[in-house]
Parts: sequence; C-alpha cells; structure tokens
Amino acid sequence: MRRLRPWALVLGGLLCACAGAGPGLRSYPHSAVLDGAGAYRLRWGRRGSALALRLEVRTRGYVGFGLSASGGMASADIVVGGVERGQPYLQDYFTDENRVLKKDPQQDYHLEYAMENSTHTILAFSRELHTCDTNDKSITESTVRVIWAYHHKDMGEAGKNYHGSNRGTKSLRLLNPEREEVSSASLPYFDLTNKDVPVPDKDTTYWCQMFKIPVQHEKHHVTKVEPLIQKGHENLVHHILLYQCSSNLNDSILDYGHECYHPNMPDSFLTCETVIFAWAIGGEGFTYPPHVGLSIGTAADPVFVLMEVHYDNPSFTEGLIDNSGLRLIYTPVLRKYDAGVIEAGLWVSLFHNIPPGMPEFVSEGHCTLECLEEALGAERPAGIQVFAVLLHAHLAGRAIRMRHFHNGEEQKLLAYDDEFDFNFQEFQYLKEERTILPGDNLVTECHYSTVDRIRMTWGGLSTRNEMCLSYLLYYPRINLTRCASIPDIMEQLQFIGVKEIYRPVRTWPFIIKSPKQYKNLSFMDAMNKFKWSRSEGLSYNQLVLKLPVNVRCSKTDNAEWSIQGMTALPPEIERPYKTEPVICSSSSCLSCSLFLTLLCIVYITVSTIGNTGPFV
Repeated sequence: MRRLRPWALVLGGLLCACAGAGPGLRSYPHSAVLDGAGAYRLRWGRRGSALALRLEVRTRGYVGFGLSASGGMASADIVVGGVERGQPYLQDYFTDENRVLKKDPQQDYHLEYAMENSTHTILAFSRELHTCDTNDKSITESTVRVIWAYHHKDMGEAGKNYHGSNRGTKSLRLLNPEREEVSSASLPYFDLTNKDVPVPDKDTTYWCQMFKIPVQHEKHHVTKVEPLIQKGHENLVHHILLYQCSSNLNDSILDYGHECYHPNMPDSFLTCETVIFAWAIGGEGFTYPPHVGLSIGTAADPVFVLMEVHYDNPSFTEGLIDNSGLRLIYTPVLRKYDAGVIEAGLWVSLFHNIPPGMPEFVSEGHCTLECLEEALGAERPAGIQVFAVLLHAHLAGRAIRMRHFHNGEEQKLLAYDDEFDFNFQEFQYLKEERTILPGDNLVTECHYSTVDRIRMTWGGLSTRNEMCLSYLLYYPRINLTRCASIPDIMEQLQFIGVKEIYRPVRTWPFIIKSPKQYKNLSFMDAMNKFKWSRSEGLSYNQLVLKLPVNVRCSKTDNAEWSIQGMTALPPEIERPYKTEPVICSSSSCLSCSLFLTLLCIVYITVSTIGNTGPFV
C-alpha cells in the first residue's frame, strides 16, 4: 500500500477539521454506483449550504467527477483529483461548449481527505451549493446529470491522460432529503412479475397483467416497493403502474396478460382505475415513511391489481422476452396511517398538443379547487398530508413544477425538476410534509421543447407523445384517485381558423366541415397543416393557458365526484413562476481561525502520521 507523506496527512486532516466533519461514512447518507462494473462509487450528503462528496474508485490514477446540463462534456463543471507519489491533489475545472478542459480561476471544490491503497483511490471533498461562479453549476433539488471518469495514471504522468472508455453519466438527485430507513431484511414480501411477455417489435407497448394480492383477511402495511427489472432491459421498461381493480372479480382473470388500451383487451381491465403505486425509469425502490404504509388485507384494500408495464422499443428490436415487475415488502406491524395516491395534471388526450419548432412551450394540468373542495370537504376537511411526488412527462419534457395555491395565494413549490430527464423519473420525498386543504389549487406545469420536430406533438401513450402528470403520495387515504383537467379543444381549433365541425360527432378524431382548406380533414390533420411559426406558437401557448378546462375528479371503482365533467376557469397565476433568489456562499477554509489551524497541525502530526488504514 502506498503511504501518504506526513505533510499530506496534515493537509487532509486540517481541511477535514475546517469543514467540520471527518471522512466517516455517516457523513454521506446517500450512495450510488455510477458504472456497470462497480468500480466507481459516489457517496454524498448535504452539509448546511454545502454538499459533501466522497469518491471510491478502483484505480491508482486520477479520478474525475462533474456536473453537466446535458450529461456530456460540453459546458460541464468538473473536479479532478488523486494521489500522486504520496501527494494528494484536487483541481476545479470547467469545459467550454467545445469540450475544452480549462482550470477554473475560482477554486470551489475543497479537499478534505485523500487516500490510495493497492487497488483504490478515495477522495472526500465539498463544495457550496451556490458559488456564483459562472463556470460552476448550482446544485438544486432538480435532477443532476453527474459525469464521471477515471484513468490508471495520474494527471501529471503524461499530461492530461484521456480516460478512454472509463467514463459515463448518471442522473441523480443530490439534495434528496435524508429519510429514516427501517430494515426490511427480515420482512415478508411478494413479487408481481410478468411471465415471458413477448415485447412486440414496435415503438411503444403497454402490457397489462392481473394479479391477486396474496395477503388477505388481515390488515398489513406495505413498507417498501422495489422494481424488479430484468437484466439488460433497464432501457426497455419505461414505467410500471399498479392499479387497484374491482373486488367483484374472480380468479379466472388471472390466467393471462394482454396489451393494454387494445380493443380486444379483457373487460376486467376496465375496472382498474385507481393508481396505488408508480415507478418510472431510473428510479430505485421506494420506502414509505415510518408512520405510513400501503394497506393490504382488508375489505377496503385491493384484492385484484393490474400491473401496467410501458415498454419503450424505439429501435423495433425483435424477439424480446420480458419478466420484469415489482416486489412489495410488507409487515403485520401496522403504521398509523394508510397511504393513498392521487394522479394530478393533464388528462392524457389529443386535446393536449404542442406545436412543432418551439424552444419552449408550457402546458398546465389543473387539480381544481372545485374538485378538492368537494372531495376533501366530504372526506377529510382537515386536509391530507403529501409526503412524496413523482413528476412525469415524455421525451419533449424539459422541466416540471407542481404549484400549490391556498386561498388564491401561491405557496412554496410542492415539487419541481428544472432539469427533467426522461430516463430518470422517481418519487421525490418532500423535505416537509405538505397539507392540502379543501379549496386549494394544484397546478402541474410542464415545459417542453419541440425544436427538433416538424409535426404537432400530441398527448398520448407513446414516448413520442406527451404527458403532464404528477403522482402525489399522501395520507390518510381518501376516495379521490384522479384530480385532473382537459383544455377546451374548440377554442384551440378556432386559433387556426376552424369554423365548423361535422355534427353529430361519429368519428375520432372528429372531422372539420369548414373552412375550405380544412374541409374533411381530422382536427389532427388540420393542426398539422397549419403553418406554425415560433410567434404563432407563442400566441397559441398564451391562449391555451387561459382556456376553460373540463374537470376530471374520480373515485375508486370508476365512480365520479359530482364535479366531474363540469367546466372551470384556471386560477389566475403569475407566469412565469418566480424562482427563489439564490444566495451565494463562500466555501473557503481561510475563514478557519489560526488557532484551530495550529491545533490541527499539532494533533494530526502526532496522532496520524503513517496511519492511512485499509480501504473498506
């Protein structure tokens, strides 16, 4: 094992003391393996206004780590470090739009610990969340595209050694709140997995399979749900939804699966409307808070569930067979509250549409005050507590925000992701549970880019179509499963000059009667025929955001609240949303007192010289 020089140990200990925390693993509550071979592990944790990071990499050369808006090297915020001939080094770099690596004049990454043994290099360092350095990327609650690299040689041995294939990217949320984990190793579980599903050689497939919950006649709580994605199918399985179905079904419906939303699908599938769990690509297992669980085993709980798996096969690969699904871990030790799920946002339909060539287009889905007034007023006047949110869109999605209004006044964002990544969608735990009261408004605000498209983008099931949804996990469970909206289509068509459609409507999409240039075209063909410019798209966006909406307010078992189908006006809200001002902080250790520095030097020199310890 290579030993560090005494002065390097003094430096490492001094920096550690100045930052106020040592390199112990308890300082890093989150971790992720960034590569497929398990050679590069990242650990991290928030430390006040800074983020502490620890890299454990199977190399004796340099280690690179960075933050990138695109997941590539262009315009990235990068730090490179290692241990060379016993001397630790860490440098703050950035790249320009041409991917040229440059040393940052403002060094904002601060080394706290460095060690190298016969196989691994460990680096622990920190950085302020907001440095106000234009070459740095601010760290927020949004998705962060982490980039990583390493080399078997150090930076100085042959100039800037190219990392070759030892590089990659992974999307993470670096500011996920810490949560109290309850060990589930000894708890019982059951798996809901597809059995040899033949995935068609087409772009998008939704596959549905009915299951019977094996736990019955006695109440239990599901405490954790884990995805079971077949190895090699991580990019094929885009999302999984679990629905509660009618309890009046029988075991005969368990025999086979079928393509969802298909004319020949079993009628029993139509009874499954209540979402009880959602997982999306890139997400990991979800653990419920210690006081909340998903109830199973009682008359009010699901007996039959439908698992909907969205397969994304843009390359039209043939011969794919899939066995993915979910694992539900449960306990007989009951929690205080039953969890529920509300699907909020834009009802998935062709009435949601986005013009081509738009660098930004905003859609809004409304969980209206009318729906929340009726449902919460009847079931839970004191309100519900939201503890996690999953924000969902497809390939054109760039950012999503869940806005919350109480008595007309906007509250802090319920959830947001300003760096939305289609390939990384998971439940966000809220730092603090949020109370939703009767008469509140929830607005799911989705930002899209269609600059690379020449035809309209339509709301729909394919990943090339779009969605704008939020899934709210909350307690206590009430009889409200969907709180969404649909914009008025006729006013949208009037924008492109449509005057009349054929009535009664006998076909879908319906057919236009006048004017002449659109006669006998479907409304989809007419919208595509319209010559969209960016200025026309902007005007259209402003119109759509002010249109009346059709309220969707659903109960379990396909029942509806009385407000369902009625027309409501969206709330008058400030656009664009005003983000909170960023406060920059200094992360320099120069603020440490001279007295503390001298104590560090004396203590580290006496107690730790030569004791590097093994890699764990």
